[in-house]
Amino acid sequence: MEEERSSTQPCDLLRKIREFTRFIVEDLSNGRSPLVFIDRFRNYCSDASGHCCCSSHLPKGKEILTLQTESHARRLDVLLRVLLIVQQLLQENRHGSKRDIYYMHPSVFAEQSVVDRAINDICILMQCSRHNLNVVSVGNGLVMGWLQFIEAGKKCNCINNPNTVHPVPVHVEEVKGIASVAQYILVVEKESVFQRLANNQFCTKNRCIVVTGRGYPDVPTRRFLRLLIEKLCLPAYCLVDCDPYGFDILTTYRFGSMVRLLD
Repeated sequence: MEEERSSTQPCDLLRKIREFTRFIVEDLSNGRSPLVFIDRFRNYCSDASGHCCCSSHLPKGKEILTLQTESHARRLDVLLRVLLIVQQLLQENRHGSKRDIYYMHPSVFAEQSVVDRAINDICILMQCSRHNLNVVSVGNGLVMGWLQFIEAGKKCNCINNPNTVHPVPVHVEEVKGIASVAQYILVVEKESVFQRLANNQFCTKNRCIVVTGRGYPDVPTRRFLRLLIEKLCLPAYCLVDCDPYGFDILTTYRFGSMVRLLD
């Protein structure tokens, strides 16, 4: 359901990281203040006519970071610290959450949003998605129904008890062996609705897979849903409230979040 950028190989990212840091070191060695250009994106359409054919995902100018500005110097410091952690994750073929990264230097980062912004900046600079950096979200999604799969060598068999709730895999790229006898996928907005369906033995009476992101879906939930649709070739239906909030969640499943380029 959600668009996804083409995959980037770890070796390519490591090369880009080396080139980026080399340029910064060369500037500092020559007594120059490094200039880091970061594309800025507009995540909405500004055409009030309703007939816009523009692409809001295209760059709308550049933001220039320099050590000559205190706030920029602080932002570059955080960016380089996070970039070093990302480089280690790629070299060691490990994954880490944004929260893990924050707790590596909590006194320096001060708050989680600082790390989040640095990761977004790195994604833009390296022209990749966040999961290409081996940085994952802590999963919030839940799944139940007529489904089985293997994650990191561990088998998850929902079919034995289709009304048993399982967490959505965080490392979606490690999910293998997907099999199902379901007829469709049902995505529900609210966890309360999901739990009511489980309590009412909904999947016993209906051969389906039910997924919830507990409100706004995180990246693992959206990627797992996309994987199910691609591998099982099943139709997917979404049950949300008939209000702006519900339609926003529906479009997030369908097209991605407002920062979908970085997802």
